[in-house]
Amino acid sequence: MQAAIPFPDISPELFTITVFGMEFALRWYALAYIVGILVAWRISLHALARPALWHGDAPPMTKQQVEDLLTWIIIGIVLGGRLGFVLFYQPAYYLQNPADILKIWQGGMAFHGGFLGVVVAGWLYTRSQGIPKLAAGDAIALGVPVGLMLGRIANFINGELWGRQTDLPWGVIFPHPLAQECPGIEGLCARHPSQLYEAFLEGVILLGLMLWLAYRRGALKVPGQITGVFIAGYGAARFVVEYFRQADAQFITDGNPLGFVIGSAQFGLTMGQLLSLPMLAAGIALILMARARVRA
Repeated sequence: MQAAIPFPDISPELFTITVFGMEFALRWYALAYIVGILVAWRISLHALARPALWHGDAPPMTKQQVEDLLTWIIIGIVLGGRLGFVLFYQPAYYLQNPADILKIWQGGMAFHGGFLGVVVAGWLYTRSQGIPKLAAGDAIALGVPVGLMLGRIANFINGELWGRQTDLPWGVIFPHPLAQECPGIEGLCARHPSQLYEAFLEGVILLGLMLWLAYRRGALKVPGQITGVFIAGYGAARFVVEYFRQADAQFITDGNPLGFVIGSAQFGLTMGQLLSLPMLAAGIALILMARARVRA
């Protein structure tokens, strides 16, 4: 086997406490959600505190409204993310085991479902408060890449959602038995650290682009533009990384080793790509419509 990187010995749990005979653990993935939401909230407040950044020099929300909206967003993330995973990735299993839908502590969240949950929650709240929806979407979207970055890093620490097998020198030897099931490979199998690819593209690059557009290019003066950049940027990043990411097991067969849901065994689209294409198209359309509205 060529040079590869051993998987770092990091526990998925930061610490565990026992209360009345029951164990409760704080996991990296949960911490990523908590810290990501808090940082995104602070980024939104920082932008809203600067009226000159916004259309008409008027921020779309008050600090109190942002804090109230945060509760709605958390509910949207959890419900949407879980239902998205159930419907998009394992509908047959959960149809047979509906009680397992509630067992979110066992894992299983889909970004596309969480995104839809946030959209619905944000729409309901802004509608009830009479808040401009596109500008509010910009305020929300501005800090979301932080949560995406932290979530993907947590995926890596958990040793899950690994990439396809590779002989590149930065391939990682993930310890999970399923990660070592690589056709044609004798001995240890190295895989793309696709979680870190996503953390870089969906997190670092997308966050830097959005902050530059908002603070240096006046993008927040065009309501909906930052939201469109986020949607299109995530869709493009996820589409690219899917070529390095191992498909979910239910899509992989002997005749379809790469797990494409449409196309041939050699080239096609994965479920992640199929769900990302509408996001890419919708994001571009939103950018064009937002710019057209301001020029009108």
